[in-house]
Amino acid sequence: MAVGAAVLLALILLVLHFQNLPNPAAQLAFKAKRIEVVDRIRLALASASEAEKSAVMAITDEESQVFADQARAATATVEQTRQELEKLLEPSGTKNEQDVLAQFSQAFAELQRIDNDLLTLAVKNTNIKANSLAFGPAAAALKEMDTALARVVAAGGNSSSGADDLKVMHLADGARIAALRLLTLLPPHIAEESDQKMDEMEAVMAEEDHAVRQNLEGLAALPNLSGNPDLTTATARYARFTELKTQILKLSRENTNVRSLAISLNQKRKAMLICQDALAALDQAIQAEPIAAPVSPR
Repeated sequence: MAVGAAVLLALILLVLHFQNLPNPAAQLAFKAKRIEVVDRIRLALASASEAEKSAVMAITDEESQVFADQARAATATVEQTRQELEKLLEPSGTKNEQDVLAQFSQAFAELQRIDNDLLTLAVKNTNIKANSLAFGPAAAALKEMDTALARVVAAGGNSSSGADDLKVMHLADGARIAALRLLTLLPPHIAEESDQKMDEMEAVMAEEDHAVRQNLEGLAALPNLSGNPDLTTATARYARFTELKTQILKLSRENTNVRSLAISLNQKRKAMLICQDALAALDQAIQAEPIAAPVSPR
């Protein structure tokens, strides 16, 4: 009986021993699962980055919003998958894998912060709106002003005084040239990132605006142009341009397209590289895990 009990105990211990031995197939499957999750994080991260860049480059509010929503959805997928990987590594991942995932988590949190600021700016499209106003209704208003002043000059030839004609021509051309200079200053202001340089441009604009108004007032003071309909039109069109210029400068100062592009090319790119490097290191760490061979009984 004692011998039988000893044999039974030995068999039980042998079974328990083999049950606790590493299972190569299970280890390989667990490794493949973690690698697959890392790949899904990479894919979602790339999708978020692509959508973000599309939101920055889109030319309408609607398109920007669609791409911004896609970027946020992909970013949410990254976070969900990151949590999935965290749960996989908590019980069975190596210390190195857990540390690298923590590094990625920290870098990804910073990436999310940058994305939130960037996408909030991108959907406003203030620079694009400013450009549309500058090259559309603002340019049209000055063109109408120029045409009206050209008619004023042409009609000046009917006056009895050549000196008056020269004065009309001088004042009208002064207004037209200053207005044109004003218009050409708007696009570089819209594209400018520096507030200081914007201030400098606006100081020049103020000088040109003063010249336009001074010349228009000079024309209005001439007796033979009193009540002239073309001069009235030119003055009204310049007033309209001034209203539009105020809107353009306000939009340009917000600078949302310029700022979002700068963030995308600088802060976002650097944060993305850190995230990608962390995922690459995590992938390598998982790949390097040895698969324990089963121990054969003797």
